[in-house]
Amino acid sequence: MIIQTAQELEHIQQISNIVATTLQQMISYTKEGMTTKEIDLFGERILKSYGANSAPFVTYKFPGCACISVNNEMAHGIPSDRILQKGDVVNIDVSAELNGYFADNGASIIIGEDIHSNQKLVDTSIEALYKAISIIKGGVKINEVGRIIEKTAKSNGFKVINNLGGHGIGKSLHEEPDCILNYYDRYENRRFRKGSVVAIETFISTNSTSIYTAQDGWTFLSNNGGYCAQHEHTILVTDGKPIILTAENGIFKDF
Repeated sequence: MIIQTAQELEHIQQISNIVATTLQQMISYTKEGMTTKEIDLFGERILKSYGANSAPFVTYKFPGCACISVNNEMAHGIPSDRILQKGDVVNIDVSAELNGYFADNGASIIIGEDIHSNQKLVDTSIEALYKAISIIKGGVKINEVGRIIEKTAKSNGFKVINNLGGHGIGKSLHEEPDCILNYYDRYENRRFRKGSVVAIETFISTNSTSIYTAQDGWTFLSNNGGYCAQHEHTILVTDGKPIILTAENGIFKDF
């Protein structure tokens, strides 16, 4: 989506704030011993209190409100009776719709004590996201995002998932530009456009470089196992620093 009016910007900001608030409250709520379904129902109540709808359900009839993925699940985990254990790496990915506008926000956390030593994985996913976002402005080549994410992951001893990426967003959940990859593709010649709304995502793993779909038809599993972390923000591309729509006041972290 290319923002063209003040009203469009207002709508995008509104749903982005709702998504960000929902994600942060779900993260604060999440504790050892809970099921992923409990967490999902909590998030659904928050979205409904704002009149917003689950984007995965509206768009794809996903069997849940948010995607909640655990350990070797990279994305699209179905909320279930699975009980969270100490040391689990849990990703909560919230996307929602209000008045025909969409936003997307995700984060990974460790449940309780970091008994499997995965804090560095989670921190690297965050670092890669903010470093990638920091270079985005109108005219920048899209593959520079992948270059930074890949470099950050590898310098910290991790791998990136090659067959997942960020995407455009706005009037629907997934728009052009699609496939904003986590690695540098020298054949990618597209550039970011001023006024566009995009969801930038990092997909970082301890062991894996690709995903496959589980038998449930939804969950993306890492091909070589290990642990996975994902972070995501919806941003507005400008001529200068981007506006992080799913962060409070567009707050930017420096690394």
